[in-house]
Amino acid sequence: MKIKSTSFIAVALLLLCSYSITKAQQAKKLTGYVNTFLGTAPMTDPKILGYELPEGWRSWAGLTFPGSALPNAMVQLSPITEYGSGAGYEYEDDMIYGFTHTNKGHWNLCNVPLLPVSNAAGKFGSRFSHTKETASPGFYQVYLDDYKVKVSLTSTLRCGYHRYEFENNTNKAVLFDLAKANNRVSDWKIEQVGNTIQGYQRVGGDQIYFYATVNAKIDSLEKKDEGKRQGYALLHINNNSKGPVEVKIALSFVSAENAKLNLQQEIGSKSFEQVRSAANQLWENTLEKIQIKGGTEKQKQLFYSCFYRSLLWPCLRSDVNGEFTDAKKQVVKPGFDYYTEPSLWDTYRNKDVFLGLIFPNVTLNVIKSLKDVGDKTGFIPTFFHGDHAASSITGAYLRGINQFDVKGTYELLLKNANVEGGTRPYISEYIKNGYIAEPEKENPNVETKGKASVSKTLEYSYDDYSVAQLAKALGDTANYRVLMARSKNYRNVFDKSVNFMRGRQPNGEWIKNFNPQYPYYEYMFREANAWQVSFYAPHDMPGLIELYGGKQKFEVKLDSLFTVPWNPTYIARNVETMVGQYCQGNQPDHEAPFSYYFIGKPEKSQQKLDYIMNNLYGIGKQGLELSGMDDAGEMSAWYTFTALGLYTFSATDPQYLVTVPLFDEVTWHTSTGKTLTIKKPGKGRNLTAIKVNGKAIKGYFVPHSLFTNGGTIEVITK
Repeated sequence: MKIKSTSFIAVALLLLCSYSITKAQQAKKLTGYVNTFLGTAPMTDPKILGYELPEGWRSWAGLTFPGSALPNAMVQLSPITEYGSGAGYEYEDDMIYGFTHTNKGHWNLCNVPLLPVSNAAGKFGSRFSHTKETASPGFYQVYLDDYKVKVSLTSTLRCGYHRYEFENNTNKAVLFDLAKANNRVSDWKIEQVGNTIQGYQRVGGDQIYFYATVNAKIDSLEKKDEGKRQGYALLHINNNSKGPVEVKIALSFVSAENAKLNLQQEIGSKSFEQVRSAANQLWENTLEKIQIKGGTEKQKQLFYSCFYRSLLWPCLRSDVNGEFTDAKKQVVKPGFDYYTEPSLWDTYRNKDVFLGLIFPNVTLNVIKSLKDVGDKTGFIPTFFHGDHAASSITGAYLRGINQFDVKGTYELLLKNANVEGGTRPYISEYIKNGYIAEPEKENPNVETKGKASVSKTLEYSYDDYSVAQLAKALGDTANYRVLMARSKNYRNVFDKSVNFMRGRQPNGEWIKNFNPQYPYYEYMFREANAWQVSFYAPHDMPGLIELYGGKQKFEVKLDSLFTVPWNPTYIARNVETMVGQYCQGNQPDHEAPFSYYFIGKPEKSQQKLDYIMNNLYGIGKQGLELSGMDDAGEMSAWYTFTALGLYTFSATDPQYLVTVPLFDEVTWHTSTGKTLTIKKPGKGRNLTAIKVNGKAIKGYFVPHSLFTNGGTIEVITK
C-alpha cells in the first residue's frame, strides 16, 4: 500500500521527535558529574604536602564523607571506617563498622550507627571493596563481604532509609552500636515497641533521639550493657522474613516523639526508590541553577562535585513541627527553621555567600538561629576563632537577605565587638592598645600555647570593618567611625623592618624569637606562619600595599610568597599543600592569590589560580584527593567561585572580583528568577577587560545587583 505524503511526513516527524527525546534522555544529568568520594582519599605526595608524612600520620586533606545527604539536612547517612577520624570514612580503609546519621568532617558527630550483620559473634565490622561500592547525591551502596549483604542508603532532611539485602536468610540482625560516635558517648538507651525501635544517644551537650520502623518481623532486641561505653544492641530478624530488610529511621534533637513525627511526614509509606528519586531530583534541580559550557570533563566533574559539597553545612536542627532545643536546652518553637552554627572561621570567606546565593532562605534562618543563640547566651557565637558572624551577617544583609530583626542582631554584634568575656577573647586589650600582645616564648614549637595574637588582631580588624558596614547601613554614624578607625588596627602588627605581620610583647616591643617560615597553631598565628597572614587585609588592600612601600615592593613580596621554598622540616599537620610559602591546604591565606589584582596584575593572579585549580583538586591515583581539609565546604566553595570567574575577596561587601572562568559560558539562574550570564569568548587566560551588559567597566569588581536584576559579564582575555 502506498503511503500518502502527509502520512509519510507525520511518521517522519514522529521518528525525528522520538530520536530527539531519546537523545535528550541520554544527556548526562548534572548529578552524574558529582563524585561524592572526592576528598575521601589522603594526600601523600611530599612534593605537594611540603613534607614527608611522619609514620602513622594521615594528612588532614579532604575529610569528606561519601554518603547520602540533602542540602543542609539534619541527616547525613554515611559509612564509617574509623571512629575518631574527620568524617568517619577514609578511602584507604577496607572495613566498615557502621552507617551513621550525622556528619561534618571535624572529628565529631557520626551519631547513631547501624550495621546489618549475619552470624555475628560480638566483634562487629565487615570488609568491603570499592569495586562493590557506589554513590551519588542522595544515594550510597556497598556490599559487606563478611556478612554477605548489599546495603543501600538514601535520606530525606531528617530521616535515613536503609535497605539490606541478605544472601543468608538465617541469623540476620541489625546492630545499633549506640556506644560509639566520633566523640565520646556519655549515655544511650534503646527500646522496642512492636516493629518500632526508639531511643537516644547522648554525646557532648546533645541528646540525639531516634525512631525507627522495620519492615520485617522482629524476634528480639538484645541489649548488652545498655548506656555503657562497651555496650551495644542487636535487633534479631525472624528467619521467615523474606526479601530486603528495610529500616526507616528519623532523628530529632528534641524527643523520640518528634523523631516519629519526622519519619511519618518525610517518609511515611514511601518506597526506597521514591525517596531516592526525590533526593536525586532535589540535587538535580539545585545543580541546574548554574549551568556551564566548555571546560574539560574533569573540570565539569570537579565543579559540580564542589558545588554539591558547598551546600551540606550548616545543618538543620529543628523538627517538622518547628520545635528545637535551644542554647539553654529548652524546647522552643519560634517559627523558623533552626540551623547549627556555621563553621565561620572557614566559611565566611566564600561558602556562606554561596549558600545565600543558592538558598537565601536557609541563610536567613541561619542568621535567625545565630541571633537566637545570642539572645540566650549574650553573644552571637563564632566558630573556632575570630568573630566572623559579623562578616557573614552583614554580607547577607547588604545582599538583600534582610527579613530578620536587623536592629537586635546589630546590637548583639556591637556587644561582640566591645564586651569582654564573649565571642572575642582579649577584646579589652585590643581596644585599648590597638593590638593583642603576648609574652616572648623561648624555643617555641608548633604546639606552643599562646593567644594567636597576630591572627586575632588581623581578624578583629576585619570584623570591625564588617560591623561598621552594618552600622553605616543603619545610620549609626558614631559607631561607624569608631569601628572604621579600629579596622586599621591590622597595621599595628606589621613590622616594617622585616615586612611581616609579627607578634608584639606586652611592652610593645616586637617578639624577638621570630621566624616567618615557622608555623604555629596558636603562638602569634592561628594555624599559619607569618608569610601566610601577612597579606590579610581584605577590607583595605590599598592600605596594606602602602605598608609594604607601594605597589612595586608589594609585588616583589607577593612573588616571594609563592616562590620561597617551604622547609620540609616544619611540620604542622594542617598547614600543608604548599606553593612556596602559600598554603592552599588551610584557610588563612586563601585571599592571597587574588592580591595581584590590587596592583593591576590580574594575569599573575590567574597563573596562581589556574595552577591551584588544575593541580591541587581531584588529584592522586584515583583523582579523589583534595589539597586540604574541606572545612564544611570552604575548600569546595573556593573552587566553585574561582572556576566560575567570580570571587568574594571581601565577603562583607556586596561585590565580586572577576577572574577568568574555566568555562566558555556560565548561566546562573539566580534566586530572584533572573539570569546572570558569564561569557569568556576567547581561549586566553590573561584578563584584559571586563564588560558588564556590553559596556567596559573600570576596575575588576562587579556589583551584587547583577544577581538581583540579571545581566551579562563578558571576560575579555588574550
